[in-house]
Amino acid sequence: MNFTNKNVLITGGTTGIGLATAKEFIKAGANVWITGRNSENLENAATEINSSKLKTIVSDTSNLSNLSVLEQAFAEGGNKLDVLFLNAGIAVFSPIEEVTEADFDAQFNTNVKGHFFTLQKLIPHLAEGSSVIFTSSTVATAANLGTSIYSATKGALNKIAQIAANELAGRKIRVNIVSPGPVSTPGLHKVVPEEAKEYLAGATAMQRLGDPAEIAKTVLFLSSDDASFITGTELLADGGYINFALK
Repeated sequence: MNFTNKNVLITGGTTGIGLATAKEFIKAGANVWITGRNSENLENAATEINSSKLKTIVSDTSNLSNLSVLEQAFAEGGNKLDVLFLNAGIAVFSPIEEVTEADFDAQFNTNVKGHFFTLQKLIPHLAEGSSVIFTSSTVATAANLGTSIYSATKGALNKIAQIAANELAGRKIRVNIVSPGPVSTPGLHKVVPEEAKEYLAGATAMQRLGDPAEIAKTVLFLSSDDASFITGTELLADGGYINFALK
């Protein structure tokens, strides 16, 4: 797939799926902007990618004042976005009886409010015929223990994306959802114990965790002209997790 001179913005692009996707877009010739909450993580990502086609923006998408800075960066640069990959997200897993208000607010602020208002602020900067991708999750459909809030945020995202696909269709902007299953990312390794990772791998038909690069290539497909008649769709990249786990 060729993205030569296309402009791509990835929120939450410093690690995991976001970082892998930035690498793939740059390999395909795109100009890529990634956001992250702190400059150190962005510097580490820039060092790892090592490309003049990469630009970094410090932005916490859960903070609306930070979103104004992000919008201003594109307004001043005059760049129209061909791909907006709304990927930033956090997860806190605990039973319903142990969920705190702080954990609830943090997840909804980052995973839902952040994506919603990032899209809203950047709609004027999307090129006609551009592509918007939301990172959701198989947990939006599954009912795993301890994931009530995280799952709810992903379910909310799915509905926002579906409505956005209808609202933006007049400008030929396609909006789609990528829902990974269990993927070997720093985020997963941080919040999931080793024995749970083994369970998750065994709960997929392919009997392994996904690789971030596999999700990245799915994002590139949905962003490409090869997916020109696909919008408002959720694409599961889960190694068969949903079907296998429900048997």
